[in-house]
Amino acid sequence: MSYFRRRFGGAGLALAGIVGLAMLLVGCGDGGGGDTVSAAIDREISVAVVNNPQMKDIQSLTDELFTATSGIRVNYTVLDEQTLREIVTRDVGAGGDQFDAVMIGPYEAPQFGANGWIRGLTGYAEGDASYDLEDIIPNVRTALSLDDTLYAAPFYAESSFLMYRKDLLEEAGMAIPKEPTWDQIADIAREIHTDDVAGICLRGKPGWGDLGATLTTVVNTFGGTWWEANPDGTPGAARIREQEFRDAVQFYVDLVQDAGQPDAAAHSYNECLSLYREGKVAMWYDATVAAGNLEADDSPVKGLNGYALAPTKVTDAAGWLWSWALAIPTSANDPDAAWEYISFATGKDYAAAAGERLPGGYAVIPPGTRRSTYDLPGYQEAAEPFVDITLDAMLDAPIDDPGTTPRPGGPGVQYVAIPQFQEVGTLCTQQISAAIAGSQSVDDALATCQDVATRAVR
Repeated sequence: MSYFRRRFGGAGLALAGIVGLAMLLVGCGDGGGGDTVSAAIDREISVAVVNNPQMKDIQSLTDELFTATSGIRVNYTVLDEQTLREIVTRDVGAGGDQFDAVMIGPYEAPQFGANGWIRGLTGYAEGDASYDLEDIIPNVRTALSLDDTLYAAPFYAESSFLMYRKDLLEEAGMAIPKEPTWDQIADIAREIHTDDVAGICLRGKPGWGDLGATLTTVVNTFGGTWWEANPDGTPGAARIREQEFRDAVQFYVDLVQDAGQPDAAAHSYNECLSLYREGKVAMWYDATVAAGNLEADDSPVKGLNGYALAPTKVTDAAGWLWSWALAIPTSANDPDAAWEYISFATGKDYAAAAGERLPGGYAVIPPGTRRSTYDLPGYQEAAEPFVDITLDAMLDAPIDDPGTTPRPGGPGVQYVAIPQFQEVGTLCTQQISAAIAGSQSVDDALATCQDVATRAVR
């Protein structure tokens, strides 16, 4: 029985009106609703999540769909990607009890699980009749698991692809193929770039999951790698000053400076999303999850967009595979309440409930994690412009072979799955972001980065 049916009884979601009445009596503080405290609230949990539109959506619905029926108040801490990673790693790694649930991804889940920092969720999921573990898309489940144990439950999953304004490209007499190359995209971006509309928006904000995510896919497809791999899979020599890595970074920096958005060194996903929706960007390479916000009912660019697979150079595929997922720290104060929240947030029925309530409609519900989501008629209609290419991008993501050179650690495309990468990626992207801003050369940035990466694996 689903979470919603378990809570609402046989009428399921049809009792939305009763829930609305209940919200006159029950508040959830930081969960997103009113401030009235009810005796029905008998537990509280603290949840750390990333600052993006999908998490803002669930925050706005938590009171109505979860707290009013479970009696569990959810206190959200919403942080940008880099800050979230730093705080969560520090807290769970030290055995802190600041959070009952934390948002992490495939980079962290296997490592945190191996370290004993987070709880295995397979037992919770199998013991929860509502959850349907087998409904989760297999490659997403695998990416968040270690030794067949799920360590984080996926809220949404994504690859990366190119989004572009069909109308602007048609006016310029240009077309983008479904499988473009980076050379093609760079030529188009420079041709259509104006003072009012950037040719392309690319991440430039420091952080291994900010600038580092998009840049690493470019490095991969150019034939570069952060480190070579020893025969046993451990990291060998850093290869950041090798020609392929340098060519990729120089290409990226030149493209942003020639045809990118102003102040690119301060921009990541959220900033590019805003610029694109405001009509200030002609193309944008980033996460597939963004398409839902572009085609949302309240989007000013709805229906104007085209989508293409991640651009390539040497390799056949370049799109990443990522999932923002919820985990329970081993030191959580109330792990059972945390699981009840995770079951709600990542279960089968949240998507349908959100699609009926959110201003953006079904287009903005969390994608990429459950087969059942793609069976929802509302989602099939709303996601029609991007659903097929999103699934293609996820299936094509070269997670086990992301370049031309074997790399150390576990699977990964836009990150290197070794513990050292978090610090190295952050420090190196600070240097490359400075090159984007024009405050130093690419060669100087990479020289520093090479030293950092070399020292990290000695």
